[in-house]
Amino acid sequence: MEKFVFIFRGGDTHISTADSQAAMDIIQTWNDWMQGLAEKGILAGGDALQVSGKHVNGSKKVVSDGPYAEGKEMVGGYLIVNAKDIDDAVEISKGCPIFNEDGSLEVRQVQKREN
Repeated sequence: MEKFVFIFRGGDTHISTADSQAAMDIIQTWNDWMQGLAEKGILAGGDALQVSGKHVNGSKKVVSDGPYAEGKEMVGGYLIVNAKDIDDAVEISKGCPIFNEDGSLEVRQVQKREN
């Protein structure tokens, strides 16, 4: 099995800002999906990220508030999953609740270190 990272962008609901029953229902959908991955031995780790942050850019290391100006580009979290190859990882990703809120998910294979 190989390791892949799912990087979540966009979506309207974040665990730190969920303030309604509808938002909590969406969070529960995420919890159920991740629990299902864990029970199948697919989930290897991951976390939601705080909404706020800093962005450090360029050789002058210019610091600005927030990672991105547009919410649809903000990385909201990540998971690390076990899959046999990238096609398998993509199939696993299709069950993600981010798509219910018109968000996006990037699938990237974790690079193995050479010793």
